[in-house]
Amino acid sequence: MATQKALDRTYMMMAMELAKLSSAQRAKVGAIIVKDTHIIAEGYNGTPRGFNNVCEYYDYADHLHTKPEVLHAETNAITKLARSTSSSDQSTLYVTLAPCYDCSKLIIQAGIKRVVYDGSYLRDGLDLLEQAGVEVQKVKLEEEIRWMT
Repeated sequence: MATQKALDRTYMMMAMELAKLSSAQRAKVGAIIVKDTHIIAEGYNGTPRGFNNVCEYYDYADHLHTKPEVLHAETNAITKLARSTSSSDQSTLYVTLAPCYDCSKLIIQAGIKRVVYDGSYLRDGLDLLEQAGVEVQKVKLEEEIRWMT
């Protein structure tokens, strides 16, 4: 049986590959929800089903903005579970970028017990997860991937 560290690294690399499917220009994010070593859902940032999958727009001053209808990778993965028979209770979420505050609320409500992430830009979502008793762990895959190539 693989060690937890090896599983974390493998699932995180899968989330990084999944992030490449996003059409976002500013940040491509991937998320995978795993329960008992089985992937039960995945998602990447993009627009809702049936929408043109363009995530950003330029304003009159040529500044890039994210469209308000864009779903974060974590939200996409959690809502996919809502359409299935699987439960995210006691699962682990692997996400390439630390969850924002709103996604952290969904993670808590979904019963996810552990969040493993690679990059971060805001701390408030992580603080909320820790306050709720969700285990939070950062992995630094970028350094490992550079070494492997």
